[in-house]
Amino acid sequence: MSDKNQEQQPIIVKKKKGHGGHHGGAWKVAYADFVTAMMAFFLVMWLVAQDQKVKEVVAAYFNDPVGFSKAYSGSILEGGGSAIMENINLPKESRVEFEKMVQQQLKSAGEQILATLKDLPEFEQVQSLIEIEMTAEGLRIQLIESSSESTSGFYKLGSRELNNKGKTILTTISRELMKLKNNIVIEGHTDSRRYVYDKKYSNWELSADRANSARKLMEEVGLPKGRIEAVRGYADNRLRFEDDPYDPRNRRIAIIVLNDYAETRFKELQSSEWIAGHGQQMISDN
Repeated sequence: MSDKNQEQQPIIVKKKKGHGGHHGGAWKVAYADFVTAMMAFFLVMWLVAQDQKVKEVVAAYFNDPVGFSKAYSGSILEGGGSAIMENINLPKESRVEFEKMVQQQLKSAGEQILATLKDLPEFEQVQSLIEIEMTAEGLRIQLIESSSESTSGFYKLGSRELNNKGKTILTTISRELMKLKNNIVIEGHTDSRRYVYDKKYSNWELSADRANSARKLMEEVGLPKGRIEAVRGYADNRLRFEDDPYDPRNRRIAIIVLNDYAETRFKELQSSEWIAGHGQQMISDN
């Protein structure tokens, strides 16, 4: 063969594919499958050992992961955080049981608050003026004015300012409420006695100002500002003793620790009221 033909002959390079060791990378896939299977096995074994409430929460997540993330925050292991279950796809019986559990937690908190208050020197003077009870909204703590002239209540007479006993009692309550995560509503109420200068300052202002002064003290003590959902002033529209509207015990503030269900309904109500109010404004503007 001539030198010219040798120069024109193409050069062919053959590359051999390696196997990455003795057995290639196939073992990695098999190992990953094994680890996944073992993880699933241990998760199943863990779940079998849990109580019914934890199983229901796990089931709720797999039924509706997106809705669960919006409705539930906290640790499944601790059972903490917000436990709003209304939007989770659970049987009605399970939701009822979960709501009972949330109510029991607030009831226990109320018992702890009362036990802490009993250690205060001032408690003996005002114990009959403090009411702690469970309601549909949640835990209601009421500080009631006294009907006796010899026993003062929690506010200076006719004033929005807390007296010393009121500050001590409310500070103690606030520190206990800081241990919870539930939001709070503060209400102010009065009796039906009218001010001499009613047009300048009425029971509406007094009830709202007393509730607001309670809020200020609670936040000064350390309660996060985001925990206060609302401050309401009702004047004498929600009397404690309707048959005696002038009874001083109608004057009171109420601290409501909302359960998760009441909090949801409260926010929905606020939203509907906002929409209704702005809707009317838009109609009037047009």
